[in-house]
Amino acid sequence: MSSFSYALAMLVALSAPLAAAQNVKITPLGSHTGELCDRHRATLFENPSGVRILYDAGHSVTGAEDPRLGDVHVVLLSHAHGDHMGDRRLKAQDAGSCAAPETVSAAPQSTTAEIAAAKSSALVMMLPMAAFLGKKIELIRNKPTGNCPQTGADVVVPLTAACLAGAHLGGTRTIKTAGAARPVEITVVYAAHDSTVARGLLTDPERKNLEADNVSLWLGPPTGYVVQFTNGLRVYLTGDTGIHTEMKNVVNEFHKANLVVFNLGPNAVNSASAAYAVNELIKPAAVVASHVNEAATTGGKLRPDSRTAAFVNLVKGRPVHLALSGKTMEFDGNGKCVAGC
Repeated sequence: MSSFSYALAMLVALSAPLAAAQNVKITPLGSHTGELCDRHRATLFENPSGVRILYDAGHSVTGAEDPRLGDVHVVLLSHAHGDHMGDRRLKAQDAGSCAAPETVSAAPQSTTAEIAAAKSSALVMMLPMAAFLGKKIELIRNKPTGNCPQTGADVVVPLTAACLAGAHLGGTRTIKTAGAARPVEITVVYAAHDSTVARGLLTDPERKNLEADNVSLWLGPPTGYVVQFTNGLRVYLTGDTGIHTEMKNVVNEFHKANLVVFNLGPNAVNSASAAYAVNELIKPAAVVASHVNEAATTGGKLRPDSRTAAFVNLVKGRPVHLALSGKTMEFDGNGKCVAGC
């Protein structure tokens, strides 16, 4: 081998780990290993700087002790429904069936509050939800839950205790590790849905008062998020939502999201409307299909008779990756999956 060829080979070998270090890691935490199942909600994101974000803990984790979690610096919650806040928890990994995972009550605290309390996480979400969960964390820790300390405009992680970093629609929170050159930017964006809390997570007398009329409390508007990672990846987390014009005006044209994690729950979208949103409004480089409310896979393969398969077939010009539980996907700054897909 010539000296030039040797030097070139060494350069390629050395650059591969460097490139991998710049990828964002996305790990779905579902009920059944290697599958995309009915109750899947929870998703972990890891920035190249080490910032780790949990999105919508929901029913598909076993609680704060779930060994898949690791460090959780930031907790995001799109809205207050029990399947997102976590009024129930997974009984055990792979318990029940993919179509009907076995869960047990997580009331009165919720999986979200338990995880944030145990992991000393910053709550980045609408202010009413942050306040509600902050009170639950206070009851868990026997200490008030304060606002997150900031260095300039940034919340620097890891933190010593769970804290509140609430925001309004359009607001941005910046999160960084000590010594990192740039923060992760998390912006709260619009969603067209509902955000009432499960009554089982309320305390008396409010819970009993509301039971009489079969209603619950509204904890501010539902939301999605746009998360800009330090490698340039811009991820749109839809939350539960119908299609709306801000997918085009705000998410696409302003934020220029290049990856979308799309919630496919049929009470908000169907296969055709979700695909239209991807193809004509958001126009990302790639899609991750999540929150499918069905057993979408068998043996890790998409069931051809599923609603999810219908969505995948209607999406044009970009790949759709399935949020298979426990399978880490890595994305570069352009929204391209470079490993694990």
